[in-house]
Amino acid sequence: MYRRAIGIDLGGTQVRAALVDDTGTVLRRAATRTDVAGGPAAVMAQFRNLIEEVTDDKSLDSLSGIGVCAPGPLDSLTGTFIHIPTLPGWENFPLRDELAAALGRPVVLEGDAIAACYGEWRFGAGRGLDHLLYVTVSTGIGGGVVSDGRLLHGRRGMTAHVGHFRLAQKCHSAGDEPRCSCGATGCFEAFAAGTALDRRAREAALAHPGSSLARLTAPTAGDVVAAARQGDATALALLDEEATLLGEGFVSLIHLYSPEKVVMGGGVSHGFDLMDETIHRAIRTTALPAFRDVPVVKAALGDNAGLVGAAALLMFGERTR
Repeated sequence: MYRRAIGIDLGGTQVRAALVDDTGTVLRRAATRTDVAGGPAAVMAQFRNLIEEVTDDKSLDSLSGIGVCAPGPLDSLTGTFIHIPTLPGWENFPLRDELAAALGRPVVLEGDAIAACYGEWRFGAGRGLDHLLYVTVSTGIGGGVVSDGRLLHGRRGMTAHVGHFRLAQKCHSAGDEPRCSCGATGCFEAFAAGTALDRRAREAALAHPGSSLARLTAPTAGDVVAAARQGDATALALLDEEATLLGEGFVSLIHLYSPEKVVMGGGVSHGFDLMDETIHRAIRTTALPAFRDVPVVKAALGDNAGLVGAAALLMFGERTR
């Protein structure tokens, strides 16, 4: 019989759960809107309801436990939230121990990008590699790293907050730098996350009334990708700029972690095929010669990466209680 575990992906908008086996197959999935206002008690109840949706008596018998991933910073060593801007009221909440006590099953808590990295390494685009960099580009930018055949955790399990290094070469003068969600200016996330592309799309829509983006009240990164696929020149230019920014950021990360491959996930990766050439051009022209052959690919597991990775972290004994 295959081992099975529950993967839970907790976000500020949605909480999702999946029953996953030890081949990385998602057997069942369920989701609901996160009860942010209800705080930890309400969301814990949502966890229980979602677990009931994706399990039955047979799957419960073979259930190894529950792996939870969430945005950070969080302390995955102790299974405790530190501070998550999208989840007020969760500061210092010991989710791992509380959930394990409530469900009577082992629980692991991990940062969402690290969990997704683990999923892609075990079962996706990074399978079989000893050195892997995973970068999720969505509302923010996060990351996970495999080095020398080991998933990196770092102090308190907080490694690879890659969205918060500074793209100093883009900060031309005081006041020019975009402000990041962390409050600082000039972060990689502030330049290249989906929210940054949203902002540039709104500006471009006003500047180019002939673009299809101008017909939208508040165009998003998803709208940019859709318009670019229809050949809209403004949208194509926006994606080219986004790809250049991503490429420059990836170069710094490649220099830092020396991966065999960079895997890009998150919502913005839906337009990866339209940005692929420009991303690789940035790497070929700005990376040190020894690093220019590192490929960037789209994540293979899509939005299941975190669910699969969280469940796999539990099944394969990375961090349990």
